[in-house]
Amino acid sequence: MQDLAQWLAGNGMAMPSQGEIIQAAVAYALAAVALAAGWLAGDRLGHPLSAAWEKHVGASAEGLAPRMCKISQHGTAAILLALVFNAQSWQPLAAFGLGLALGVSVALLVKAVLRGLHLPVWAAWSMAALAFTAILSRAMHGLDSIRNTLGRVGFTVGMREVSLLNVLTFLITAVILFAAVRLINRVVAHLIRRSKTFDPTQKLLFEKLAGIAVVVVAFFVGIDLLRIDLTAFTVFTGAFGLAVGFGMQKTIGNLIAGIILLMDRSVKPGDVIVVGDSFGWVNKIGVRAVSVVTRDGKEHLIPNEDLMTREVENWSYTDRNVRVRVPVTVAYSCDLKLAQSLMLQAAKDSPRVLDTPKSNVWLTAFGQTGVEHEILVWISDPESGVGNVKSDVLNRLWLLFKEHGIEVPYPVRDIRVREWPGAAPEGTKD
Repeated sequence: MQDLAQWLAGNGMAMPSQGEIIQAAVAYALAAVALAAGWLAGDRLGHPLSAAWEKHVGASAEGLAPRMCKISQHGTAAILLALVFNAQSWQPLAAFGLGLALGVSVALLVKAVLRGLHLPVWAAWSMAALAFTAILSRAMHGLDSIRNTLGRVGFTVGMREVSLLNVLTFLITAVILFAAVRLINRVVAHLIRRSKTFDPTQKLLFEKLAGIAVVVVAFFVGIDLLRIDLTAFTVFTGAFGLAVGFGMQKTIGNLIAGIILLMDRSVKPGDVIVVGDSFGWVNKIGVRAVSVVTRDGKEHLIPNEDLMTREVENWSYTDRNVRVRVPVTVAYSCDLKLAQSLMLQAAKDSPRVLDTPKSNVWLTAFGQTGVEHEILVWISDPESGVGNVKSDVLNRLWLLFKEHGIEVPYPVRDIRVREWPGAAPEGTKD
């Protein structure tokens, strides 16, 4: 012990007194109790908190539910250690142990939350390392020295100083606000989806408006936290306005068009629409484009502005019932009344054809090869396809025609040969 005391004295350090050692032992014991309480809280509260999170916030809310055990464990330990650390003024030896335990707990808590919000691994670990360094430095009364050192490393741009401390503060604020925006958006979206007051289109509209509002609020909160003077960016905001007016007018136009579409509900998710050559059902209405899925499984992204300026055929706007025309031609020699009754029977037997409105058969023309008809049937699920309904009706009608002897005509061409090559002219004898 005497040699240790001499070595410490030679390096400018003093041997801790008996009182400091006792205080350090008490602090380390309290830290151990806090860590044990955190472990117990994670084991007992983690699973109930995870179940409650999935129920009230949503199971897909950025992966926080599976990490509730770790979050409750490290969060409880961090709170208890913070209470112990701030309960009194600890000596350096005790403060180092408490600061180390508190720094590790907070760092693990930050890492678990950020990874639960699906932030990159490097961002989560970087924020955890910064939190650990800041807490341990504060415990050892060295945070001000680090802050002053970082503040002196930098350069000056015009009237503004850019230091390493400012850059770190900006990055930390940006990461925190990004994580908060993502979490709030998921929570608000889940609450809106659970509402039974609004229809799906209104829910989608409120989700997008809430997302825009959260981003705007986060922007102004970040400006306030970073103490940025917006008057210094007058020139920049003017240039940005010009960029929006010229380069981003299509983007802004699509955004506004998407909001208008959701407000007037002229096009809703699930509607069957035809825009130009694109036919399919609306999968979702995004910020920039509407996703239309065709029967071939292809997904067409149509800009929102096109749906506002071009002619759109909406099969599900006011009524989901759609009439399908099935052309049929029968021979002139057949019994027309029997053929027409068989057409009605084939339409009635098709499972997707509605009983109300009733199917009908129209005689449309006396064609070159036969009597032309149209079977008019109604369906209520156009998103399942139209061609397959025609195919089903025609297949059933083919079997009925064969059973009752109804002929389906086919083109017949008479060929008249005026002269065979090498034949003798008319009026001559061999």
